[in-house]
Amino acid sequence: MNKLVRTIAVAATLVVAVASSANAGAVLDRVIATKTLTVAVGTAWGKMSFLNDKHELDGCDVEIAKAIAKYLGVDAKFVTPAWDFITAGKWEGRWDMAMGQMTPTKARAERLSFPAVYFYNRAVAVVHKDSKATMLSDLDGKVVGVAASTTQELYANHNLTPDWLGARPIQYQFKPGQMKPYGNGIQFEDLRLGDGVRLDAVLADESTALNAIQSGYPLRVLDEILYSEPGSIATLPGDKEFDDKIAIAIKNMKDDGTLSKLSIKWYGVDYTVEN
Repeated sequence: MNKLVRTIAVAATLVVAVASSANAGAVLDRVIATKTLTVAVGTAWGKMSFLNDKHELDGCDVEIAKAIAKYLGVDAKFVTPAWDFITAGKWEGRWDMAMGQMTPTKARAERLSFPAVYFYNRAVAVVHKDSKATMLSDLDGKVVGVAASTTQELYANHNLTPDWLGARPIQYQFKPGQMKPYGNGIQFEDLRLGDGVRLDAVLADESTALNAIQSGYPLRVLDEILYSEPGSIATLPGDKEFDDKIAIAIKNMKDDGTLSKLSIKWYGVDYTVEN
């Protein structure tokens, strides 16, 4: 009986090994076979990705994704799932890679793979222009909005443990009285209603905050930076060949200056190098 159990176990191990081998390169094979790279982006992620006047997806991340697709010799197709669906890692083949300048934390690395860092985000606090707040400590005890499933949410809860490459210890300079997570990207809409109407402040990456202000929102950014973090492309683990192709594409864009030019085009700042 024990021999039979051992035989079954060995057979099962062989099946798993064969299946794993068969899955190696599966994503890249699908992308090449369909001539399509399906990319998850957002419709209201500031200059990362948004719907332009023609109701077409546009933005820095969209252009970078198209450049990666061109390097692979395929077309880019875009889908727009919610951010928390992307970070959950349950993609089920609906997209091949995700943009969004995702911070490659250890917790996320349990579900996702991060083949290439292409951006460096600075997290800031944004207040209404009529707010009396001039420094981060003025937000102590206030109502603060954040995008759900982001490092800004962790910061607001004082649970952010920076575990990305080159991370510096976090210094919390205030404690919100209430933290409101948003999954639909309308935290700036609530803040623009007025100081303290629904929110006293929003925590966000600097580029998104400046985009809102340039779009006419009556907001301002407090001078102090909360923290800086790398932003990476995300894929599902298991296809090293696919990840390597993405990494090479991004390296080529860094080496020939394309990545810097796109950042400056969209943001007026080169966010592709760490400050």
